[in-house]
Amino acid sequence: MTQLRPIGQSDLMTPPLILGGNVFGWTADRAASFAVLDAFVAGGGKMIDTADVYSAWIPGNSGGESETVIGEWLKHRGRRDDVMITTKVGMLPIGDRQKLDPALIPVAIDASLRRLGTDYVDLYLAHQDDDAQDQGEVAAAFDAAVRAGKVRVLGASNFSAERLASALAAQDQGGFARYRALQNEYNLMERAGYEGAVQDFCVANGIGMTPFFGLACGYLTGKYRSAEDVKGARAYRVGKYVEGRGPGVLAAMDAVAAAHGASLAQVALAWIAAQPGIAAPIASATSVAQVEDLLGAISLVLTPDDLAALDTASRVTEAA
Repeated sequence: MTQLRPIGQSDLMTPPLILGGNVFGWTADRAASFAVLDAFVAGGGKMIDTADVYSAWIPGNSGGESETVIGEWLKHRGRRDDVMITTKVGMLPIGDRQKLDPALIPVAIDASLRRLGTDYVDLYLAHQDDDAQDQGEVAAAFDAAVRAGKVRVLGASNFSAERLASALAAQDQGGFARYRALQNEYNLMERAGYEGAVQDFCVANGIGMTPFFGLACGYLTGKYRSAEDVKGARAYRVGKYVEGRGPGVLAAMDAVAAAHGASLAQVALAWIAAQPGIAAPIASATSVAQVEDLLGAISLVLTPDDLAALDTASRVTEAA
């Protein structure tokens, strides 16, 4: 049976893999999204991550497309109790309200719940920090959603250690529900956004990290080996890794993958899952074959030598 992990000091338990929903309504249409979601749950997956802003960046979209697809899938399968849904607020403006305006939060959660076709979400995240707002007022708005039964657990995303600490202090001072999870970027190519002050704070305060871009926008799958390979919807994000930064990391991953009979994606995610403070990495898929490959990371256990080799290669890469 798959080992479940708590997300911070909460009652949410997940295998060490969360399915990213940013592709739903973007690079995965409704049929492909349904197939991916079905395969994820069939393979033991429990938590699905989305946001109200997915995929507002596509011409003709207005945001909420991913939530809508997930809501339709939940309705189609006729059950909600065996999956957990994460969504976020703070990047999709509503009227003249933006970011973490306390007046936007109750409107946004209701809109997300309508699109998802459910009366609660398991984890609700502040999608980005907003230093223009009073953190006590923001905390009160999030707490109201918890008290109303619309949200089980709160979290934050794209926060620094300093701002996360001040947010928790405001929550504690007001007697409000605390952030129990953090979602920052973290992978073998991008380590600075978590390691150091953020990681230390999360470990010390029982905050579960659920990092996004676990595969570095696909680079860590090994499909971008040269400049000629850099194409597709996310190509602009991976080009920086191809020249100078990534080959050493991929070489180390190739060796670990060969030793375990694993894919590079599985190695990349298993490395994240083995780091202190990590609850589960997030990765997305646009096909059943991709999600089945990702699910293999749940059972992959890297040896101390594997972890050391990957650590060394990625640290050298960062220093280069």
